[in-house]
Amino acid sequence: MADPRTVVITGASRGLGLATAVRLHGSGWHVVAAMRSPDTGLDRLRAAAGAAPGDPRLTAVRLDLEDAASITSAAKEITSAAGAPDVVVHNAAFVTVGCVEEVPADLTEKIFATNVAGPIRLTRELLPAMRAAGRGRFVVVSSVGGISGMPSTSLYSATKGAIERWAEALAHEIAPFGLCVTVLTAGTFRTDVYDPAFTQTHAVPDGPYAPHHAGLDRAGERVTRSAKPPEQFAAALEKALETRDPFCHRAVGGEARAMLIARRLLPQAAFRAMTRAATGLPRPNALRP
Repeated sequence: MADPRTVVITGASRGLGLATAVRLHGSGWHVVAAMRSPDTGLDRLRAAAGAAPGDPRLTAVRLDLEDAASITSAAKEITSAAGAPDVVVHNAAFVTVGCVEEVPADLTEKIFATNVAGPIRLTRELLPAMRAAGRGRFVVVSSVGGISGMPSTSLYSATKGAIERWAEALAHEIAPFGLCVTVLTAGTFRTDVYDPAFTQTHAVPDGPYAPHHAGLDRAGERVTRSAKPPEQFAAALEKALETRDPFCHRAVGGEARAMLIARRLLPQAAFRAMTRAATGLPRPNALRP
């Protein structure tokens, strides 16, 4: 009997990562769940997946994407436990909310370390084994913030734009070795994204950007009401793994697909006007003294 395919999923203890880990484990994959706190995260994953303690197809690895030593150690554990992974899903992300004057400057390094530098380091560590095996796919989980800079989450948008461009370049570099890259632009799914454990909100309700936040809050309520369960994202990710294309970029969710199409087809001025209207932002020059 052939060994099961192996998938490494970062941020597998909650949200989209947890749903994806449960889905692929149920489909027979060996899931290597990379997380900050495997002691508690693995119990949560086992319960969600209905897996027994000691299940050989469920492995937890400690990974802190802000710590280079942790990334090196995690990569060694991964290759020791499962050899060269068939798929690596870069899902873990840190989110911070607030306009540019509101977000503390020191959070810039933290969010780029988690969302950009960390995934790149982990890829560097795993690539030699995957290249030697002549197979494998890296999946980068992005968001609509990677399509266009979104107000009040400018740092998060910047990291998603950066990791998408990196993924495109990576695909060119590794395709000759039989390796592939997929970018998935996720729409809105019902996760604990607003949990202070990994989302920091610095919006000042009565500050100079108060009109921005009022409009964004209203837009957020509308979007949240139509959010889909994370299991739908997991199903879409599993289907995306069927492609053999060296590089593919897919939207997951109706609003993500609409955003991608609009960005490609609309003139820049029209697209920005659409974004402003959808997010309820004040018109240009409306707040001049």
